[in-house]
Amino acid sequence: MRGFLASSVGVSCAAALALPLALPASPAQAGPSAVTSEAAAPGSTQSLPLAPLTGERAIGPAAPEQGLARRSVRPFSLLGVVWDDPNRELNGRVQVRTRETGTGHWSDWQDVETHNDEHAADPDTPEGASRRVHGSTAPLWVGDSDGVEVRVDARRAGRETADSPQEGVRESPGEARVAAPADFRLPGGLRLELVDPGGDPPRADARTAGRAGGAPAGVRARGVRAGAPDGDMGAGATEITALSREETERTYFPDDMAERRAMPYIGPRPRIVTRRGWGANENLRERGFLYTKTVKAAFVHHTASGNKYSCSQVPSIIRSIYRYHVVSSGWRDIGYNFLVDKCGNIYEGRAGGVTKAVMGAHTRGFNTNSMGIAVIGTFGASKPTDSALKAIARLTAWKLGLYGADPRGKTYLKSAGGNLYRKGKNVRLNVISGHRDGFATECPGRLLYGKLGSARTTAARYQGR
Repeated sequence: MRGFLASSVGVSCAAALALPLALPASPAQAGPSAVTSEAAAPGSTQSLPLAPLTGERAIGPAAPEQGLARRSVRPFSLLGVVWDDPNRELNGRVQVRTRETGTGHWSDWQDVETHNDEHAADPDTPEGASRRVHGSTAPLWVGDSDGVEVRVDARRAGRETADSPQEGVRESPGEARVAAPADFRLPGGLRLELVDPGGDPPRADARTAGRAGGAPAGVRARGVRAGAPDGDMGAGATEITALSREETERTYFPDDMAERRAMPYIGPRPRIVTRRGWGANENLRERGFLYTKTVKAAFVHHTASGNKYSCSQVPSIIRSIYRYHVVSSGWRDIGYNFLVDKCGNIYEGRAGGVTKAVMGAHTRGFNTNSMGIAVIGTFGASKPTDSALKAIARLTAWKLGLYGADPRGKTYLKSAGGNLYRKGKNVRLNVISGHRDGFATECPGRLLYGKLGSARTTAARYQGR
């Protein structure tokens, strides 16, 4: 997820949309969700200001090293560092140690991914320009903990990158970059955020979930019936059940079935755990939803939150990321449209309906007419599981199929500005792209990025191509 010294354009997270969809008047689509998870424990966030370390005379951003000495804190499971100005990068190294609840065992030092601004809203949008938005590192999942120590070292970044070429904006992959000035001072207002995800929601009856997930409202893509019911957030469903390919075609393309026309290319709908299923507190996010016109591409990410988790912990991890994105980073909702775990489970991300073209905050500069899928974990040196890759293929075969997109194909998206492409540039991208294709970053990690070719082929096969 490292952004290679991004230029200082814009701020963070999701955007105002051009040419919005015509939304039906149901509460699930036109306003706040009708379903909340009040029965689950609410969770909490501790925000601890960092202080200069090692007796440095310099204070504030001029101090080359800041942090917190080892201390006891209230229970938490995920952490990150935030700062005041979202336009500033943290050009330094962030390391943490945590104490495991119950055993009292202190972990070794762990690195926190510092470059996270590429997971953000497009520049010059109402959400991105909100005064609530802060700069932030990637979140790190550490499990049940009650003690912490942290150090942030700007001098290490200066030593490690002094001989490296600087990166900047380019108009296309073959063009030279304009160097972006480096600033190795730490940003002001550094704070350690400690997130308690709260308790898991009670198991609910998911039998009604088979009715969820109708066609995208207001869209007629390859025969999709405009205005078909969505139902994604209705009936208190904790999951949307899987369908066969034939059932999927009948559900989303009834006109084609009735008129015996050529069948659409769409994969079978996969099982999706809803926001209620993972215990989203709908009171955290902003009211209402943001939509774009269509879904032309899927950007694959990793959360860079670490790989030390069990799949039973994933609802807690997603609640933690959600709280970190909204409460700590100042975003309107979780940034990703979908999340996938190592066991191949698929989770609804940003609210608004799993079939809809929901505007996310996942690929800065390319959030319009796209969706973001985050695989939970870090994949620079670790391989993604086969189950996770299969889930990416199944999800994209279905969701892209709703909008007539070929997973093996190319498409054009207009850049809203970033460190790879200037604002207004029409960029040719793979329909299934990695985050690094739209922004200079290490995301989704070298080993996950290298598997996207096989994901495209598998998704196309699921579509019947």
